[in-house]
Parts: sequence; structure tokens; C-alpha cells
Amino acid sequence: MTSISARSILKNLEHGCTNKYCLLLLFIFVRKRENVGMMFSKNQIKYIRSLELKKNRKAGHVFLAEGPKLVGDLLGHFPCRFLAGTAEWFSTAPILQVDEVVQVTEEELARASLLKTPQQVLAVFGWQEEEVRPIDILSHSLCLALDGVQDPGNLGTIVRLADWFGIEHIFCSPGTVDIYNPKAIQATMGGIARVKLHYMSLFQLITTLRENIPVYGTFLDGQNIYTRPLSMNGLLVMGNEGKGISPEISALINRRLYIPNYPAGRDTSESLNVAIATAIVCAEFRRQASCQ
Repeated sequence: MTSISARSILKNLEHGCTNKYCLLLLFIFVRKRENVGMMFSKNQIKYIRSLELKKNRKAGHVFLAEGPKLVGDLLGHFPCRFLAGTAEWFSTAPILQVDEVVQVTEEELARASLLKTPQQVLAVFGWQEEEVRPIDILSHSLCLALDGVQDPGNLGTIVRLADWFGIEHIFCSPGTVDIYNPKAIQATMGGIARVKLHYMSLFQLITTLRENIPVYGTFLDGQNIYTRPLSMNGLLVMGNEGKGISPEISALINRRLYIPNYPAGRDTSESLNVAIATAIVCAEFRRQASCQ
């Protein structure tokens, strides 16, 4: 994807740039804009809003993203099937490789948007499942496993955290919320472009790993995370918001960690939000890795 916009092309022309390169860019940009539709049909609006439901997203292998920052981050990483944007967004938009493009008013965008405050542009992206060999990945890198995380905001935030800490793969139990839920996608803040999620049985995943691959989890009876040496690779399991890690998976964890409160012995909250706990644990893994 080229990041040249109409504004930057015209600016060059205003400063006397009349070489073949500038003129060619302007020609390409105009031809691209000729393919921008001006009608936002009721069927298109209905289709976009239908993507709030998992069955519709799964049937078409698509998901919805909204806002200039998120859409901009995902263009070039996922095939864009449909895009609707306001004139303001198109004034600075890159040259697009999109199957279908429509320019809309803010009122039209609001009718299709799933956000309380629409943000200039929304897009429908395609996705496809990827087959991986977990044992190959886990033998040399740190990965996350999510055991029944239910809140889409938590899942999206965890993807964003994984992106920040350089964790490229997350394995999710079948009971974990769908990453392509619109709320989850928005919460990733573009992290979904660089972090791969794989839905599978965590029990089967862990039982097929070699004994030398550590499997971590956080528990109230675990060892203090700040005093225990942590490895560069392995699987870090985070549990459900209310129930934690399931008994079936808990029995397979061979490295039990504990995040201590401060000061020790002080009355405090019963537990941490799963996304916050993930951030704390990932930060300590990376801190120790940087010291090795």
C-alpha cells in the first residue's frame, strides 16, 4: 500500500513539481477516486451492522474495523472488502487497494457504525485461518494461552499488550470470545495486524508439548513472580475473568506464579483484571529477558 495522499501530491505540484513522477501519481490517484462510489445503500448498511453477530462474520470470513487509526493500521495486513469514509477522511487517505469503496456523509456513517461516536471511516476486512505447529513456536518464543476469557474488551487489550511485548502468538480455548467481535477488534488498537490468534483445545495443546517447554499460570499459591527465574520461551496461561484457569488446564501447568500485592498482608482486592494481570506478567518476563 502506498501512503501518498491527494494533499501531498497537490502540495508537490503547488511547489512547481511537474516531473513525470508527480504527474503519474496524480493520474493514479484520480483514477482510483473514479472507483469511489457515492451511494450508501440500505443493504450495505444492513450488512455492516450484521457483522456484530459471530455467525455472520464467520460465514463470510470477515470482520469490521472503525476509525482512521485502526483502519489505517489494518490496510495492507488484511484484504479490504469494503470501505466507507467521509470526504474529510478521503482528503488524506492513501491510495487504496479495496474491493469496494463508498464516500458517505457523517449521518450515513452513523447509521452503519457500531460505535456511539463514528470516526470518519469504517472497513470490512477478510481473514483466514492459519495452520501452525505450536511446538515449533513454543520451543523458541513466549506465547500466551487464554482459557475462557469472555469479555471482548479484555481480549482486545491482551492482543494490544502482546503486540507491545513482542508476543506474536496467542492460543485461545474454544470458550474464549471471538477475536473478530467488533469490540475486541477496536480494543486491539491495530495489534491484530501483528499478533496471530489460534483457537484450539488447550488441553490437547499442552499435553502434546515436550517436557522441557515450561507452562506458566498465575495462582494465589504460586511462587512470587519477582523472585522466580523466568524463561525466554514457553506458554503463559491466563484464565477466565471470574473463575480463573479451569481445573483441567490448571493440572497441566508446571510453573505456578503469584503476583504479590503491596505491602504484603494488607487487605486488598480479591484479584486483578485478567488484562492487567497479563500486562504485569508479560512485563516481568521481558524485564528478566533484557537482563540475561
